[in-house]
Amino acid sequence: MDHITLSGPEAPPAKGGAPQSLVILLHGLGSDGQDLISLAPFFAPALPHAHFISPNAPYPCDMAPGGYQWFSLRDWSPQSMLKGAHEAAPALNLFIDMQLKRFNLKDDRLALVGFSQGTMMALYTALRRPAACAGVAGFSGAMIGEEGITAKPPVCLIHGTQDMVVPFGAMALAEAVLRKHGIPLETHARPDLGHGIDPEGLAIAGRFLKAKLG
Repeated sequence: MDHITLSGPEAPPAKGGAPQSLVILLHGLGSDGQDLISLAPFFAPALPHAHFISPNAPYPCDMAPGGYQWFSLRDWSPQSMLKGAHEAAPALNLFIDMQLKRFNLKDDRLALVGFSQGTMMALYTALRRPAACAGVAGFSGAMIGEEGITAKPPVCLIHGTQDMVVPFGAMALAEAVLRKHGIPLETHARPDLGHGIDPEGLAIAGRFLKAKLG
């Protein structure tokens, strides 16, 4: 599926001029790029020279009319999710490569930010690229598979303790795999938060992105 060309809303650097870094925001199941591009104004003060872009996932969502999905989640089995992520990764990698080339940037000036299924794709893709990106910040996500991990970008995971969609325990499972592979990691539990992003989580991610790209 590497022939699929992704696209979505963008936000240029707050300070103007040529981007010095690139932040790609990956939305969750049944949503679209407009959802996560709304995070750009929150991150822009910390990253005034960053270009933000939030592509729509490649497929229409089979559970939420009008939205998009990276892969179907009708089946949550590890095998089905691994197959879905593997099949979606080429289109995301192609999009990443095109955007880096567009702005004349390398992977070390790239960060991926994901929410829910977008976090699953950010982790799956970033850990298997030829070169490590500057960092991956993931909200309310999960780790899909560990075979084929080659890159070791710093990772920041943020998860609500009351998440009933992607259980809070998914963060500990991801942590075990990431630490096993020697990947730099920080984890942040957000008390009483469900499946979502709160102001403190945004602040944590903003500090992480600034440290890696600022």
